[in-house]
Amino acid sequence: MKLRSIELALPDPAAAARFMRDIWGMAPGEVRGDTHYLRGSGSYPYLVAFEKADAEFVRSTTFVCTAAELADIRSRAAARGWPLIDTVSADPGAGEGVIVELPEGELLRFLVNTTEVEPITGRDLPVKLTHIVFNSADAEASGHAVEDVLGFRVSDRTKGMVFVRCNDSHHSTAFARAGFSSLNHIAFEMEDLDAVMRGIGRMRDHGFAPAWGPGRHGPGANVYAYYIAPFGPVIEYSTAVEKVPEDYRAGSPEDWTWPPNRIDQWGISDKDFDGLRQAEERFRFRRAWQPADPAQA
Repeated sequence: MKLRSIELALPDPAAAARFMRDIWGMAPGEVRGDTHYLRGSGSYPYLVAFEKADAEFVRSTTFVCTAAELADIRSRAAARGWPLIDTVSADPGAGEGVIVELPEGELLRFLVNTTEVEPITGRDLPVKLTHIVFNSADAEASGHAVEDVLGFRVSDRTKGMVFVRCNDSHHSTAFARAGFSSLNHIAFEMEDLDAVMRGIGRMRDHGFAPAWGPGRHGPGANVYAYYIAPFGPVIEYSTAVEKVPEDYRAGSPEDWTWPPNRIDQWGISDKDFDGLRQAEERFRFRRAWQPADPAQA
């Protein structure tokens, strides 16, 4: 299973697409009606979709999977009574599958029979999404839920996060111990460290300073630089997330502690806690469909 894309709704998708294309450094995908799709250098037809709506919310976060994985997810989610609906994707890449609503409202879409596109050249383009992180009222419960129902695995726990994987990458998602439910941030996988640093330089050229970074995380060991996008969400340049074996031992908060005044391996950057917190509260989840079983509504 792999994380493919995130689909956001907001009042001005064209402006969001311009920023992500002209400044952040993505490539244009398609425009279908009022929905703008942006891609990276890899084989996915898009990584981010911006759909026109009267409010900001997360429409879905999309994973591609096998038929067997899809069948297991559909069966276990239904048995748990989670709201779900069968879906046929109208987005680039097509596919069909199921949308599942997690206990705190996160909407995950699992697709099979999707199509890909030819990779493109661009050393400063994101290659793919590396992870999507959600804020959670109860991160521990969310971690257990996706293990039990979706077949994900918890990789590490810290004082701030529960990190979860769906393949050999250390995390494809995580749940932040925030006390509320929303989108925390979107992380874009860059080709290497130089691509991250060139991205920081490009953002600086346009007057944007990192809200946190550059730095290197503990869990996952990935290099990062976080920004608050002018259209709302927190977005991250990242690279080199650790690959972990099947028997990787999940760490506990006691395994991930830092010396005083440090919050990452390098300790060279400040963090805009207040600004990030405000941005992290903006994009909530909105279900625009009724569950297949009305009893799940």
